[in-house]
Amino acid sequence: MNELQKKTANAIVNIFETGTVFGKYGKVTLLQGDTGHLTYGRSQTTLGSGNLALLIHDYCQADGALSADLEPFLSALDRRDVKLDANDKLKSLLRAAGDDPVMQSVQDAFFDRVYWAPSTTAARRISLSLALGISVVYDSHIHGSFGLIRDMTTDTYGSVQSLGEEDWIQRYVATRKSWLANHTREDLHPTVYRMDAFKELIDEEKWELELPLTVRGVVVSGETLSARYQQPVIVSADEGAIRVLMLARPRMRGEDVQQLQRALGFADEAVDGVFGPDTDGAVRAFQKKKGLKIDGKVGPATRSALGIG
Repeated sequence: MNELQKKTANAIVNIFETGTVFGKYGKVTLLQGDTGHLTYGRSQTTLGSGNLALLIHDYCQADGALSADLEPFLSALDRRDVKLDANDKLKSLLRAAGDDPVMQSVQDAFFDRVYWAPSTTAARRISLSLALGISVVYDSHIHGSFGLIRDMTTDTYGSVQSLGEEDWIQRYVATRKSWLANHTREDLHPTVYRMDAFKELIDEEKWELELPLTVRGVVVSGETLSARYQQPVIVSADEGAIRVLMLARPRMRGEDVQQLQRALGFADEAVDGVFGPDTDGAVRAFQKKKGLKIDGKVGPATRSALGIG
């Protein structure tokens, strides 16, 4: 996938999330019933996933103009404290930070690391190489629950290798649309527009995202890079099963920690499902080895590198 195709894929998701090609770095959204809770930024990362905390940590470490004002919120963000949904001071600071060039640079790097890189890895693992297919995977990583719909599609229809890439992508889009339309969470129903938009690109055979193309009334081309569109519905489809793991008090415990410890190569007797100092040290060593950000936090980028994303 070349750089122009990557920019086009990002533009498609930005249109879904904010109605604009480049996204809105200071956009704060909170919709009733959304399990993602408070969402923020160019491609809308969520409090509920733990990724909003990672983004604000990055910004504070980059010494942005509002870092000192946002630092007091870091602990609550790490805890994914839903009381922050109603914190007007935090929301005001986030909106203002969106105008800071440091925040814009941090968000660009963040969405690349936390969403784009894991998406391309996930696509490669199932033998997807078409630009449109990778875009579909990227959108599902941003919106949530890619792995669930991937498995539903493969279990029902077969693998990419058995069906062929174009057929599998079409079936994935149809499966995801049905899942969104019939979910018990009614707030997900209107978000089928994402799959409708991809279906239009499929019908136009834009498999390599050839420009120009139109998404939700917005023209993406060499000449036209933004356009107005009505406010989209952007609730998160993340089922909330994946949390950002880190050294914390009280200690994080559970099967997800056991899975992490096994992926890190812990001996069977050391797999206790408790994220303690030994696990933290192993995570940091792995991040250093793989050239990842060394922060001891197991988010989408580290999970992807470990093969557990």
